[in-house]
Amino acid sequence: MKRGTMPTMKDVAKEAGVALGTVSKVFNDIPVGEDYRRRVLDAAQKLGYQVNSYARGLKAGKTGTVALILPNAYDPYFAALADSVCQTLARRGCRMLMAVTGSDPDAEQQCIRMVEQNKVDGIIGLTYNPALEIPASIPFVSIDRYFNPAVPCVASDNFGGGQLAVEKLAERGCRRLLFLRIGADVPGEPDKRMGGFQAACQARGLEHEALALNDRDGYEPFRVFLRSHVEGGRLSYDGIFCNTDRLAFYVQNMLAELGLRVPEDVQLVGFDGVRRFGNDGYYCSTIVQPVGQLAETSVNILLEEDRSALPSLICLPVSYAPGGTTLDG
Repeated sequence: MKRGTMPTMKDVAKEAGVALGTVSKVFNDIPVGEDYRRRVLDAAQKLGYQVNSYARGLKAGKTGTVALILPNAYDPYFAALADSVCQTLARRGCRMLMAVTGSDPDAEQQCIRMVEQNKVDGIIGLTYNPALEIPASIPFVSIDRYFNPAVPCVASDNFGGGQLAVEKLAERGCRRLLFLRIGADVPGEPDKRMGGFQAACQARGLEHEALALNDRDGYEPFRVFLRSHVEGGRLSYDGIFCNTDRLAFYVQNMLAELGLRVPEDVQLVGFDGVRRFGNDGYYCSTIVQPVGQLAETSVNILLEEDRSALPSLICLPVSYAPGGTTLDG
């Protein structure tokens, strides 16, 4: 082997004193005598030979690479999800290729084409394009968006989460509840949060109202709405459920601008379970999505060899965590 060049399988065979075919068998996990296997591995380590797992995967029809498509990587919830998917794949001996789309439907379709060209073993996507064209040749798992029975969708129990938020607010003395929602206009599992909220309020006989806005509307309409419902220094509602922790954070600031204290005057519950700096306390009292379980379930389904009987929707349980915006004692 010339100095400065990368070692080859031939170099390993020469160093180990075995045939080239024996080296190939060892690196492709084909049984050989233990003495031969040890000699090959020792020679590879001595020479610094690295197996080209990508090339080997192409021959076997697998690359060990999975694509993750997300709207962005700056939202704490999406960041936590990406981290969990990456770690879950690593435990399965796979790599993650991540693409962000800015919630742009055209960009999402371009991502699909891009990852198709990169020969990935499958795609996990949280997308906003209801007409997304998914190649039948690539396994796909959707998070939060139901496409059709042939595309498994993994989601949290959003309806149950809405009910749980009402239950916790009611237990803490709230009797006039408000649901606030901001998000995309593409139907998805998170829409069920409002349904759960309304069903729980009706079951308990609680006064309630809902204000749902599109991302294009921005946050200002919430400020206007809250200001219009303040009379005598008091808000018309004593409990608010926001469809995301991000919205709850903004609403808490809006309430402070109006001279209202959280949780003394108004109690507030968000949804997602976002933590400060990734693993510190919660930004608000919240309905916690099981991010680790979402990632593990998505990866397990994606890598399942037998895809003939996969469920079309997997709904995972949520939980409640206090975060200082409710009266938890």
